[in-house]
Amino acid sequence: MKVVIDTNVLVSGLLNPFGSSGEIVRMIASGQLILCYDARIISEYSEVLNRRKFDFDKMSVEILLSFIKETGIPSSPTPIKKLLPDEDDVPFLEVALAEDVEFLVTGNISHFPEKYCKKIKVVSPKKFIEMYRKDLL
Repeated sequence: MKVVIDTNVLVSGLLNPFGSSGEIVRMIASGQLILCYDARIISEYSEVLNRRKFDFDKMSVEILLSFIKETGIPSSPTPIKKLLPDEDDVPFLEVALAEDVEFLVTGNISHFPEKYCKKIKVVSPKKFIEMYRKDLL
């Protein structure tokens, strides 16, 4: 399943591997989820995951980012003209729209007004896991 994952989901998943975000990180690692990304998203992932305050192992971060780039789908999205509440979220919506993903998973749902997201479901990690499990059963 192709998805776009906001940076906050990766951070949360690495900080708390037993929560919904942690399960999403495991799903990425196992190939159940295929991340769609562009250079801006990879850059943000790298910058945030390498912040000193998180104290993530740098080699592990590099392995994760390499895995995402090798197994994910790179995108060259068309810029959108709509402004989102947080300008840093624009690349995530642009890639989601360009790659026609079903889900954009984020801890900041309010940053993605429904009127700009078309048919993309913007959901929390918990909601995504609930919906994913329901579809599998």
